[in-house]
Amino acid sequence: MSNSPGLFIDIGSKAIDLLYKDYAQQLPFHLRYQNFDYCLDLACQAEEIVPGLHTVFGFSIPADSGKVELQFLHDYIGITSGTELKKKNKNKLKTFSSYSTGLDTKLKANWPSTKGFDLFVNFSGVIGCNLFSLGAEVAFDVSSQRLAKYKAGLSFNSDFLIASFTLNDRKTLRASYYKAVNPLTRTAIAADLKYGFDKNGTATFTVGGQRALFPSTLVKARMDTKGKVGALIQQDLLKKFYLTISGEVDFRDINKPPKVGFSMALMP
Repeated sequence: MSNSPGLFIDIGSKAIDLLYKDYAQQLPFHLRYQNFDYCLDLACQAEEIVPGLHTVFGFSIPADSGKVELQFLHDYIGITSGTELKKKNKNKLKTFSSYSTGLDTKLKANWPSTKGFDLFVNFSGVIGCNLFSLGAEVAFDVSSQRLAKYKAGLSFNSDFLIASFTLNDRKTLRASYYKAVNPLTRTAIAADLKYGFDKNGTATFTVGGQRALFPSTLVKARMDTKGKVGALIQQDLLKKFYLTISGEVDFRDINKPPKVGFSMALMP
C-alpha cells in the first residue's frame, strides 16, 4: 500500500469535483456566432519517465499560452514544478492557471506592448501520508517580478470521510467535506464552505451529491446559499467517451435565464 500523500491538487479535489466539475460553464473549446472567436486547450501527460516522475504538457489554439509541468510522487512527499508562457494583453485582466491547482488567479496586466509572452513559474509541495497531508503552493510572475499567488492546505483522508482546509492568498479560507456512501452505485455527498476575508466577510456554503442510476449513467445535483441550484446527467457512450448535459438556475435573480450546458469529453 502506497504512503504517498498525492499532489497539492489532490487536497479537497474529491469534494470540488463532485460539486463543480462538468456543470454548466464555458468550456475550454468554444465558438461564437458573431465576430468569429474560438479557443482550444489541449493537454497531455507522459507517465513514469523515471519512477515517480510524470510530465504534463499543455497549449492553446490560437497560440496565446503554453505550459509544462513536472510531477514527482514518492512515499510521504509529492512535488510539482512548472512554467507557463502567456501572451501579453494590455489593460485587461489576464488569468494564470496551473495544472497543479485546477484554479485560476486573475492578474492585472499593465505592460506597454501587446507583443510577446510573459513567464510564470509555479511550485507546490506536499508532505504526509495517505491519511494526512500538508502542503503549499506559490506562483511567481517573472515579467513583473512579483508573487502571483500563494496557497496552503491540509487534508485528512479516511474510509469514513475526506476533509480539507485551504487558504488562498490570505483572502479566502475554504473547508470541504466528502463522503462515499455506496461505492457500488458511486453514491457520495459533499459540502464546501468558502469564506472571504474582505470587509464584508462573505461566506458561501454549497452542498451536493451524486449517484449512478446505471453503470454508465451518473447524476449529480448541488445547491448553495446564494440561491443557485444545478444538476447534470453524464452518459458514458463509449469507452472513456462521455456526454454531459447540465443546467443551473439562480432563484435569487428571476430575470436571469437558466444556464444550460452540453459537452463531450474523451478522458484517459
